[in-house]
Amino acid sequence: QVQLVESGGGSVQSGGSLRLSCAGSRYIYNRYSMGWFRQAPGKEREGVGGINTDGTIQYADSVKGRFTISPDNDKNTLYLQMNSLKPEDTAMYYCAAKAGRLAWWALLQRSSYDYWGQGTQVTVSS
Repeated sequence: QVQLVESGGGSVQSGGSLRLSCAGSRYIYNRYSMGWFRQAPGKEREGVGGINTDGTIQYADSVKGRFTISPDNDKNTLYLQMNSLKPEDTAMYYCAAKAGRLAWWALLQRSSYDYWGQGTQVTVSS
């Protein structure tokens, strides 16, 4: 069983930055594909970005150039650096994991993942 714990959420003004962390319960980042998702009130959970076991990273068009995924295998942690934040980025953010390598097109699909964290709230004010 893999446990994931997100942290780093908060409230920022438009244009600000946050770094989210996803701590895994064991060494998983070279054996599991990982994803970041978000869900705003009244909306479906959507993929933000994902990284598979060979290091390939995929981002949603809405965050390309602003968000960066990076793993720290020594700390068993996956980061989501979010810059130039916009009010429309306001949502609960979740990390997710799937054993093995996902195809690039599957990295942003919610149904691809088996394990989920509890989420961390990000609020961006205008």
